[in-house]
Amino acid sequence: MEYLYILKEALVWILTIFWIYQITISLCSLVKLKDKPLKIEKDHRFMAIIPAHNEEAVVVNLIESLKNQTYNKELYDIYVIADNCTDNTAKVAKEAGAIVYERFDEINKTKGYALNWFLKQKIEENAPYDAFFVFDADNIVDKNFIKNMNKKLCQGEDVVQGYRDIKNPTDSWITAGYAIFYWTLHRFYHLARYNIGLSPLLNGTGFMVRFDVVKPNGWDTETLTEDIEFSLKRIIAGKRLGWATDAIVYDEQPVGFKQSWSQRSRWTVGHIQCLSKYTKPLVIATKENKTLMNLDGVLYILGSIPMFVATLVLLLVNFLLYAGEGMTSIELVENVIRYVLPTFFLPIFTAIIVMVLDKRPIKPMIKGLLCYPLFLGSWLLINFKCLFKRETTWEKINHVRNIKISDVNEEQEELEKQKI
Repeated sequence: MEYLYILKEALVWILTIFWIYQITISLCSLVKLKDKPLKIEKDHRFMAIIPAHNEEAVVVNLIESLKNQTYNKELYDIYVIADNCTDNTAKVAKEAGAIVYERFDEINKTKGYALNWFLKQKIEENAPYDAFFVFDADNIVDKNFIKNMNKKLCQGEDVVQGYRDIKNPTDSWITAGYAIFYWTLHRFYHLARYNIGLSPLLNGTGFMVRFDVVKPNGWDTETLTEDIEFSLKRIIAGKRLGWATDAIVYDEQPVGFKQSWSQRSRWTVGHIQCLSKYTKPLVIATKENKTLMNLDGVLYILGSIPMFVATLVLLLVNFLLYAGEGMTSIELVENVIRYVLPTFFLPIFTAIIVMVLDKRPIKPMIKGLLCYPLFLGSWLLINFKCLFKRETTWEKINHVRNIKISDVNEEQEELEKQKI
């Protein structure tokens, strides 16, 4: 029985220290820093790369939003990788003005493989670009995206994540959950770390990479979460990623629970793959470089599945102590409430803080806020499931809504009117 008490106290301390660290870092998002000075003044040349698998319904809207940028139209090209398409994605993308590369590979189907296939060709051509952007086909892009990313490049940033907003936050409690999750993540993780010299992470879409960064090895990723993998490899190498709050890309999220479950399961499996592949290199880099940025990378990778498992073990230990009469019923209930309630209800409080700070309308998101514990709770179930069963095959998320950038602007104006 004594070893259970020791294990319980050790787990409590581990979890407490971890969350105190995370909360402390999050507070750094409140710090307003001066903008970095420009190292050079130049209008760079860019590639906008859009990997697309059967996206004829939405890819044109993204192309149109890219064509309507405030940046010099002569200084960027729009490329669509029609990846194993069986529809008219290639045809409609060409008609919309994109340069289309068609790829067929029935074995290697993920976005990481498509990017590597395309970029290797551009590297071999020694294509005259300074940097490239990566977008998902369902995205639409704010008109100042390229202009603001060019500024980051002029400031000396090599890899920069843009602000991934949601273009359909009020469609369902699922899309609201995604929106709240990303709004919170952007401020309390990415912005907070960027403010104090730590490293944000790539977030799947709407990011920029200096072309020289990938010339030695291409887009060399293997996991289902190629964005996280690329980020961790940069951190291991001691390279900090950048963050651009004003480079906004709008992403469509699944409306239904089944598609959301499938998508988040794939993300969780990708995190587990990165955990297996990069934990040791991150620890070694921390030991060799002795930087907080490397340590923060270790804590990130340990903060997903390992901390979830630690919490489950802590709950189990409490029940074992109760079964062995080392804990009363009241103590058991108190401990379970102490561990479980913050997991589900503290995020609501945090989300409201973020929405107030970012001046987002709360009233239209009330239903989403009330359902947010259910959204996070389902993610915990996904984590638990993926501990034992991991589907590694890529499954397409269907995007069929015809949402244009003008529609997003109109909806935001309407939401502004509903602010409380």
